[in-house]
Amino acid sequence: MSEALKIKLSIANRVYPLTINPSQEEGLRKAAKKIEAMIGQFEQNYSVRDKQDVLAMCALQFAAQVEQKSIDKEYVNEEVQDKLSALNELLQDHLAS
Repeated sequence: MSEALKIKLSIANRVYPLTINPSQEEGLRKAAKKIEAMIGQFEQNYSVRDKQDVLAMCALQFAAQVEQKSIDKEYVNEEVQDKLSALNELLQDHLAS
């Protein structure tokens, strides 16, 4: 079993000390980088005065991405299921004749 790892992540000019499982480090660091990049984009493209507004927009964007991936996955699963059903019918018809 691996020991907990202590790291510090900087988001929106604040440092957040975290104690994590070492396997989480890469994902957390990448996520923090993405958040920082998104903050930069929002600040550059919109006249936002409050960091909390920028962070709320980042949270909304990330949540929307997660939800959209879930919706897309559901659609793909339905499409795959329909194709498998059609193939199964063709096989059944072929085996029956």
